[in-house]
This record gives sequence, C-alpha cells and structure tokens, in this order.
Amino acid sequence: MDPASQALAQNLPTHVRRTYTALAECSNIPVSYTTQYLTLSEEIAFVQHILRTAALGFPLRIKDIPLLAFSIARR
Repeated sequence: MDPASQALAQNLPTHVRRTYTALAECSNIPVSYTTQYLTLSEEIAFVQHILRTAALGFPLRIKDIPLLAFSIARR
C-alpha cells in the first residue's frame, strides 16, 4: 500500500479533527502528495454513478466522495 493510502487508513488521536492536512502531518507525507487511486475507466464510471444518483434525487455529499473512491480502489 502506498504512503497516502496508509495515511488515510490510520487513526488519529481523538482531539485531532480528521482532515487530509492532519493525516498528512501525522504521517510525514506532504499535503501535495498526488496519487491516482482509480484507473481512468473506474474514474469515468464513478463520475457517471455520481451524476446518475444526483439525477435520481440522491446526490452524494462532497465529503463522502473521497471515501467512496478510496473504498472502490481498495477492491
């Protein structure tokens, strides 16, 4: 597993808000670390899913999108 994935999977102390910045600081990973978790075809399908569910009246919250993408990439 790459360093960014390990940082996302780790637990933070209870007094620290779970943000990408906090995860990066606790893991000694630069905030600008870029990793593409999804392949191009997975990304296209994911975007289509987001748009389809929004059109049906069930939009995803923006804060849920990275977690969902990460869980798709782990499969």
